[in-house]
Amino acid sequence: MPELTRKLGLGHAVALIIGSVIGSGVFINLPIVARTAGSPAFAALAWLIGGLIWIPQIFIITEMATAYPDQGFGYLYLKKAGSPSLAFLYVWIAFLTSDTPSITIIAMSAASSLAVFWPAMNDPIFSRLFASGLIVILAVPHYRDVRQGGNLQVVLTVAKLAPLILLIGAGFFFLKSGHLFSAPAAVISASTLPGILGGAVAATVWSYAGFPNLLYMAGEVKNPERTLPRALIGSVIGVVTAYTLISLATSTIVPHHELVSASGSFVNPFVYLPAFASFAATFLAIAAFISMIGAINACIMMQPRIEYAIARDGLFFKPFAHIHPKHSTPDYAIMIQSGLAIIMVLIGGLESLLGYFTLSYVLQNALVYFAIFWLRKKPDYAPTYRSPAWALMALLAIGSQLYLAYGTFLAYSAGGVLAAAFLIATGLPVYLCFRRSRTELPSQG
Repeated sequence: MPELTRKLGLGHAVALIIGSVIGSGVFINLPIVARTAGSPAFAALAWLIGGLIWIPQIFIITEMATAYPDQGFGYLYLKKAGSPSLAFLYVWIAFLTSDTPSITIIAMSAASSLAVFWPAMNDPIFSRLFASGLIVILAVPHYRDVRQGGNLQVVLTVAKLAPLILLIGAGFFFLKSGHLFSAPAAVISASTLPGILGGAVAATVWSYAGFPNLLYMAGEVKNPERTLPRALIGSVIGVVTAYTLISLATSTIVPHHELVSASGSFVNPFVYLPAFASFAATFLAIAAFISMIGAINACIMMQPRIEYAIARDGLFFKPFAHIHPKHSTPDYAIMIQSGLAIIMVLIGGLESLLGYFTLSYVLQNALVYFAIFWLRKKPDYAPTYRSPAWALMALLAIGSQLYLAYGTFLAYSAGGVLAAAFLIATGLPVYLCFRRSRTELPSQG
């Protein structure tokens, strides 16, 4: 029977993390964070807090990953902790309400970014067809070979970082513009500050999501006991710094009220730079497009591995466990998830999808962090990396997710959030159906 093999090195791992985290999120979420925070200063603070929240989470997942360096991430850890029902619920939530929608959101954002010089992308029908085509094209290399997809990810990650560095540099030349402190929040008090920051930080979740995705395919990473800690901890420090500086730079360049008015669509700070105005819009649009292509590429590569892991155990739809006999890739899982993402492209709205994504993402993360309290009691738990003050880090990680779940209701429309809540509630009944069919198989001969 074909098996997945370890072909990915440290460079691939870092590129996959950066590629899945830095994508459309920063360009789509900057206006939403600014609107929710109420001022440029609070927006930058929200980006910083949103990143710092990830540090305890990274410590915890890195420890669990070096204990069990195999496919499946949250599914694997919850199963090892002794709760197959919660392990299934994790996959169910991820598949329907965070992983697959993330491909959809990025593809739609990529199409939107090209509208700067290709007005046809303002047409909803044309942009959705274009986004669907992107998903199909990028699924092909991952169907064929994991290393081929990893090499493509390295190239795309290098290409996406250059314009972001340029944007940060441009922001320093506009520190005296007055935009950064021109729009203080209307009313700030000890009672209103937690709600304001909670909503604003929740709006950054989509942009920071993706750090754990590498662990979906930890079973294909070479020397995981060394590679995983270096890739995860190094990447989170770099991304937090980059996003905070990007928020500050954008706020120095773009007037706050104009940034807020872009909520729900792509924002292009370079349009506001006189020296770049004649060509910068096209330049940044192409750069953003490349960045988003990298994010889609990473998602299509990593996310199907979790469905593969659970289907291999007989608790998910059987086709997801199929491995291509020649390419050694989870070919059916890649095709099915890409197809479902295309369906969401054709029927979904961008901001509703962001709310739909955020609630489910923070709740499934909380489930994973709870697992460490049980895993540390298991005789086979022998991580090569140990989190500092692990119990405190775990409690901080869990508490931050519950706080962000509350903030989701403040930052996004109720429709997407309630849709996610409904699908989460269906998880356990579906698990019981799979469990029943699995136990009945022997009696059926």
